[in-house]
Amino acid sequence: MRTNGMKKKMLLGLATVATGLVLGACGNTEETGTTETINVGILQYMEHDSLSQARKGFISELEDAGYLEGDNLTLNYQNAQGDQANLQSMSESLVGENDVILSIATPAAQSLATVTQEDPILFTAVTDPVDAGLVADNEVPGGNVTGTSDMVPIEEQIALLLSLAKDAKTIGIIYNSSEPNSKIQADLAQEAIEAEGLEVKSLTVTTTNDVQQVMTTLAQEVDAVYIPTDNTLASTMPTVGEIAEKYQLPVVPGSAEMVEAGGLATYGINYEELGRQTAQMALQIIEEGADPAEMPVETSNKLELVINEEVAKSLGIDPESIVLPD
Repeated sequence: MRTNGMKKKMLLGLATVATGLVLGACGNTEETGTTETINVGILQYMEHDSLSQARKGFISELEDAGYLEGDNLTLNYQNAQGDQANLQSMSESLVGENDVILSIATPAAQSLATVTQEDPILFTAVTDPVDAGLVADNEVPGGNVTGTSDMVPIEEQIALLLSLAKDAKTIGIIYNSSEPNSKIQADLAQEAIEAEGLEVKSLTVTTTNDVQQVMTTLAQEVDAVYIPTDNTLASTMPTVGEIAEKYQLPVVPGSAEMVEAGGLATYGINYEELGRQTAQMALQIIEEGADPAEMPVETSNKLELVINEEVAKSLGIDPESIVLPD
């Protein structure tokens, strides 16, 4: 649902419409006045825009709260570059050295959770923390781990996709079969598509090397494509975008960053804002002594309709005509 007074903003070929669905309290933007240095560890699973924007938002929110790196904030940032062996060694290096540890993406959170049951761990960019074994319950996590989920409004995203491909009969879905979060979203998307009486063609990849071939195959068999917030696909969206343009296919991915990198449009999460929201939880732990075991998992409190103007024009679609279906 969109709120009244919605604004449209043009940036780098994107038209962004903020819905203003701000449900929670804002973080403290006052100077802390403390001279005590806090230590924050960050473990990021791999490099792509969504995860990096979450990290950027997290750090920016800490800065806005008065914690400045090199002054009263020490950051220990590790990036596993998608390598499980790296995750294990990096997780061990962060344990016992930080006031709070941020894990970005499910594999990073799972790795940290296996090496410490004491250090406060926050996660972000995790779709289903219960299914991932990170928390016992979203409302009462019960351990040393909590954070923010990036579960997207899949039904609304599918409605948007179908509004952009009104004559479609077959919708494609592509994702990495080894990412449980992606499987969850893909299954929900398939249910939503089939509920509209359309067929679904679902293909999977296992590495970034598979994406070009699999996407090309899919593009020849479908009328439009849906992509979950999948790490592998997010890191290869420029390739996906090129293939989609060649076959004149609208692509709705899970996140704003994936639209910027080659998708047509989405109604979803801004990962920088999600990172900021996670930092607000970190501040509760650092400044108020909040216990992760009692801090409910949060979902994004800001959703956006994001449109890639250049992609829209390449498909013969007027960007101004793209709106959220009623």
